[in-house]
Amino acid sequence: MRFRHPDGSIVHLSYCTNVHPAETLDGVRAQLRDHCEPVRRRLGRDRLGIGLWLAREAARVLINDPAELRALRAELDSRGLEVVTLNGFPYEGFGADEVKYRVYRPDWTEPERLAHTTDLARLLAALLPDDVTEGTISTLPLAWRTPYDTEPAAARTARAALTTLAQRLDALAELTGKSIRIGLEPEPGCTVETTADAIAPLTDVGHERIGICVDTCHLATSFEDPDTALDALTAAGIPVVKSQLSAALHAEHPHLPEVRTALAAFAEPRFLHQTRTSTAAGLRGTDDLDEAVAGGALPDSTPWRAHFHVPLHAPPAPPLTSTLPVLRATLARLVGGPVPLTRHLEVETYTWQALPAELRPRTRTQLADGIAAELTLARDLLVDLGLKELP
Repeated sequence: MRFRHPDGSIVHLSYCTNVHPAETLDGVRAQLRDHCEPVRRRLGRDRLGIGLWLAREAARVLINDPAELRALRAELDSRGLEVVTLNGFPYEGFGADEVKYRVYRPDWTEPERLAHTTDLARLLAALLPDDVTEGTISTLPLAWRTPYDTEPAAARTARAALTTLAQRLDALAELTGKSIRIGLEPEPGCTVETTADAIAPLTDVGHERIGICVDTCHLATSFEDPDTALDALTAAGIPVVKSQLSAALHAEHPHLPEVRTALAAFAEPRFLHQTRTSTAAGLRGTDDLDEAVAGGALPDSTPWRAHFHVPLHAPPAPPLTSTLPVLRATLARLVGGPVPLTRHLEVETYTWQALPAELRPRTRTQLADGIAAELTLARDLLVDLGLKELP
């Protein structure tokens, strides 16, 4: 979905296909047919943006077979779909029964991460619509904090990899005329947990093609104030390459037994749900939600937030809620000013099937309805901020 900002530039809105996990190219094609095109039709649009997730296996097939890449581009066109951004965070196995810590490997100290991200950049340059010259890719924020934070060489190795990537992106732009930018995506528990944590390593890399992806669920989970965060990034000259529009789980009164019971329903075995609370002594947290609700690991006199991407249009029932207000405030700063701070927005609720059983979509139709409802909410927010929806 495209929107014209009051300054005349085009802002893209998409939804991320990591909600439909597939490791193979055949699986990706099935996603387009079974999910993405039906969502487009529900929205009554001739064209829908998708933030494509290409696992390692699918990406390698496309890199090694130009005919397959041309065929994928043609299929996107025929189904009324367009790609300006990729989710390069998960490498493989995102559809496994247990993902948890596996999603952080390989990290930016390992050569496989650089190779895969280079492949994604080349693929995106080929998949961009003819009238679009800029693409973006989100990636993990260097690494999970352990053992990275205790290894002296880790930061140097990651910085060298990102510098090499930037050089490759420059060469790609010269060759294709397409500018591909990469955004580190701060996430709780990682060595870059917050936007503030991203400033030093990105300043060290010091390249315009390497910036940050602001995920509004992660921002909220770490209790970051959107204005403070974005002001600091702007002051440091760190570009907001893209933003993922998502909402975290919020518990205002975690000391109450009924709140703990409600939270426990969201503790599940597939994904990691880092949980945080902001205290006078600073941010406190656990790596997963079940550790928090078990008691004793977190102070419970202040609100808790959990890294659980809840549907934007359907916050959980009381006594819980979502951090949609943080998303609204962040979006207002990102695109509500005289000049947009980013032009690529991506709804990323990948946890539909991890919701408590009674909240999960039971059919493809229900899932498509839910995704369309999220995109409708995001569209309405953009229009309210003065952007004009384009055909």
